[in-house]
Amino acid sequence: METVANVAHREPWNKGKIVGQKAPFKVRDIWVLRVRFQMENRVRELALFNLGIDRKLRGCDLVSLKVRDICHGDEVGSRAVVMQHKTRRPYSSRSRRPPVKPFRSG
Repeated sequence: METVANVAHREPWNKGKIVGQKAPFKVRDIWVLRVRFQMENRVRELALFNLGIDRKLRGCDLVSLKVRDICHGDEVGSRAVVMQHKTRRPYSSRSRRPPVKPFRSG
């Protein structure tokens, strides 16, 4: 039979880490990330980052998006309707950027 003394003590996963709400990005930080993604040819990350910032999406709403939510055939739409997880309301906004052609490798 195990006693309390024999059980290994486990530290919490978040001990010493900053948890909770974070400060919003500054404009300079946003441009630094955009330039870094462009320089490293990280097209997917750049597209998700731009979409999230431009349309003010929460992280949970952004990661739940599917390609069919923002593309119409071969064109990236200038409008998308996203159902928000937190409020369960549809969120629709126009992109400030012109539609871009889809990325094709090869």
